[in-house]
Amino acid sequence: MATTGFSSYEEACAQHRWIVPERYNIAHDVCDKHPPGKLAMIHEDFRGDVREVLWGELQEKSNRFASVLRTAGVERGDRVAMLLPPTPETAAAFFGTWKCGALLLSMSVLYGDEGIRHRLTDSRARVLVTDAENAGRIDQALVERVLILDDDLLATGAQQFEPVDTAAEDPAQLYYTSGTTGLAKGIVHAHRYLLAHEEFRYCHEVRDGERFHGMGEWAWAAGIAPLLGPWRYGAVQCVYRREGGFDPHRQLDFLSRHEVTNVFTTPTAMRSMMTIADAGDRYPQRFRRVCSAGEPLNPEAIRWFREQYGVTVLDYYGLSESYPLVANYPFMEVREGSMGKPMPGWDVRILDEDEQPVGQGERGEICLRARSNPHYPLGYWEKPEASEETFGGEWFHTKDAASQDAEGYYWYEGRADDVIIAAGYRIGPFEVESVCLEHPAVAEAAVVASPDERRGMVVKAFVVLAAGHDPSDALADELRAFVRDRLSAYAYPRKLEFVDGLPKTLTGKIRRIELRQLEAERARAGG
Repeated sequence: MATTGFSSYEEACAQHRWIVPERYNIAHDVCDKHPPGKLAMIHEDFRGDVREVLWGELQEKSNRFASVLRTAGVERGDRVAMLLPPTPETAAAFFGTWKCGALLLSMSVLYGDEGIRHRLTDSRARVLVTDAENAGRIDQALVERVLILDDDLLATGAQQFEPVDTAAEDPAQLYYTSGTTGLAKGIVHAHRYLLAHEEFRYCHEVRDGERFHGMGEWAWAAGIAPLLGPWRYGAVQCVYRREGGFDPHRQLDFLSRHEVTNVFTTPTAMRSMMTIADAGDRYPQRFRRVCSAGEPLNPEAIRWFREQYGVTVLDYYGLSESYPLVANYPFMEVREGSMGKPMPGWDVRILDEDEQPVGQGERGEICLRARSNPHYPLGYWEKPEASEETFGGEWFHTKDAASQDAEGYYWYEGRADDVIIAAGYRIGPFEVESVCLEHPAVAEAAVVASPDERRGMVVKAFVVLAAGHDPSDALADELRAFVRDRLSAYAYPRKLEFVDGLPKTLTGKIRRIELRQLEAERARAGG
């Protein structure tokens, strides 16, 4: 049970202690410790089929899956990649992977072919686990084995499995995150990283047995942490498998019918819900706590949610490398639009380029004292120089800018680099530009964030055409589809503009900052 009962932020910080055992495995702490007869999940798919899943079922299926992996040759330290929708069997496969001592690489079904290929080849995954629906998308030459996760596969595994005895320091999770240059890099997290996800203690105040729902996909920290974290505290996960994109009506209807009391959402999802004028009347809820992360939460969304449901949404902030750093809490005044204050136990500062504190109200970079909590990564996958550069110093630099007011509240000021945060997804401009350049009609491309009323920001591509090609709406649509199919369904350029040339430095580097400023000015002008 995670209910804190703190009366103030200062009290929460003063009482905080990190407790990290020497031996620790996520599967034991999140799955096996629960009574087999206790309800673990209520699952509903887009067809309306509902399943109630007990912990005993997940425990047995995770054992069977671990046995299947071992038979397939998976050993401690191997990478197990997954391309699966959110189902009870997928969750069991996560646990089975950790019981084997292997690293989980969960991929989104939104990834395009190149996005999947890069992650499989870079991680050198031993096996890929998918379902019949997605199996045809996989080049089977990229891995030793492709396993189709279904009842027949699980039936081949033994009902009992002796989990590997792992240290808290052993690798468990591999997330891929995009930066300003190069392809997405893998971040390796140890089993202990889950112990640092105390947003479910301090922000959500999860209660044993209460119904929890996370809207994030099971391929990122903001999707997997809201699955595992509440389960640690005994919550019942209410999981909805969507057929396509986010539908605010279906989402609110699901939450209403299953009487969910604790929710993790995103600003983009909230802005989508705001299109339903009578949401509170049409879809009455039993919300006790609603939190949001993934991108800045605008005050209008907070006010709308309070008007409709009488709940103040608590915003928190973090990255795949370290999450969450800063948050709002039920025991502290919420200042609309503020990121809140650093999480108890997290040594977070706003620093200048010389790693010195900035003055009150001044813009600086959000930094975390390195190796000061259980979430710090083991490093980037097989990139020792990049790992040392990013994680080896005294401070981890988030590349996010903020200022701090007189009472210690943080206020987001934007990115300090070119990474695009769109609908909660972290998108590297280099990756999108690289795919654009593969199209024969494209000579040059520059990708930036462009303001968008619903999504906050969207990807915009400025494209210089190759000789012999002329601008047209048809070509723009073709380029969008080209990037979507190869990279992902969320990173393609929703906006595309053909231009005669791109602004560049004297050394020939594209000045994305000029293009970002241009888009911001157009948005302010209503264009």
